[in-house]
Amino acid sequence: MLHIEIICVGKLKEDYLKSAIAEYSKRLSKYCSCNIIELPDEKLPAPLSEADKRKIIEKESNSILSHIKENSYIIALDLKGKEYSSEEFSEKLSNIALRENSTITFLIGGTLGMSQELLKHANELIRFSKMTFPHQLIRVFLLEQLFRSFKIQNNETYHR
Repeated sequence: MLHIEIICVGKLKEDYLKSAIAEYSKRLSKYCSCNIIELPDEKLPAPLSEADKRKIIEKESNSILSHIKENSYIIALDLKGKEYSSEEFSEKLSNIALRENSTITFLIGGTLGMSQELLKHANELIRFSKMTFPHQLIRVFLLEQLFRSFKIQNNETYHR
């Protein structure tokens, strides 16, 4: 069975996001094992200097890096990443599971993003849009797209 890890920075506070994540996690359990690792985010000082920004990105990125399991296919969600249609994303996941590895790790950075050092560890960078979204909302997008991918792979009707 495919194992998916989602390593993300920041604690969810909003109940509607927690509910959406719980719902998609439940739906995904039919297709894969999915584990969400939620790491603490750093407090942003006001005003935020460039040095503060670099320190925070580095600290959060090192925390993410320390939680990545060996031999995992790593996909970082980043604005410089490649965009996929739902069908292409589904095919990509299927190919990784068949050819690469039985564990896929998705990385979602904090408010300020991830360090270049961390991004170098990724096998691939992807993005859902050119638009910027709150990183907590991206978790829901990712889980929904994962669920949609499995439905597509199994020729089920959800994605239409």
